[in-house]
Amino acid sequence: MSDDLGREQRAHWERTYTAHPGMYGEQPSEAAVRAAAVFAAGGEVLELGAGHGRDALYFARSGFAVRATDFSPVGLAQLAERAAAEGLPVTTAVQDVREPLEVADGSVDGVFAHMLLCMALSTGEIEALVGEVRRVLRPGGTFVYTVRHTGDAHYGAGVAHGDDIYEHGGFAVHFFSRELVGRLAGEGWELVGVEGLEEGELPRRLWWVVQRRVG
Repeated sequence: MSDDLGREQRAHWERTYTAHPGMYGEQPSEAAVRAAAVFAAGGEVLELGAGHGRDALYFARSGFAVRATDFSPVGLAQLAERAAAEGLPVTTAVQDVREPLEVADGSVDGVFAHMLLCMALSTGEIEALVGEVRRVLRPGGTFVYTVRHTGDAHYGAGVAHGDDIYEHGGFAVHFFSRELVGRLAGEGWELVGVEGLEEGELPRRLWWVVQRRVG
């Protein structure tokens, strides 16, 4: 992703969260509900791209300790306020996933990312991020993520930025092929499962992916 596009997207999300607090509602995503059933009970979960926190709060209410990160301070402030009001075990930190994760090696049991990898990230940036996810997971730890795929109605629509990134309605999305999903589960990973998932009114068409750190 170019630096200009990255700055534009960050500013766009800040404006969006400011104008629409709790924009995704109170209920957790189907992806998070499925992930909670996959993660080891009572473990520590790192969520990348937590936004205003509907999924992070769900994990915490389900008995997980949660580290929630996002590049939007506005979204994280909304999340932290709600977690504090409920006394939930959630910590927050601003994180640009184009940079190394500010998390110790082998320190979390699970990592969750709902449509974070398919933001305006280049393939190289995505590959580097998945390497970081493996680093912070404990051996045997699980990575669950969703991404919009090339069968989505918005694939090929809007402004093309190259590398299967298209901007529609102000939001830039990197659409994933099935081949890219397989490539991200290469050396050091076991690909546990890939399923199709739909979300929203369009609907958005997603891959729901589970992979486990080996070694």
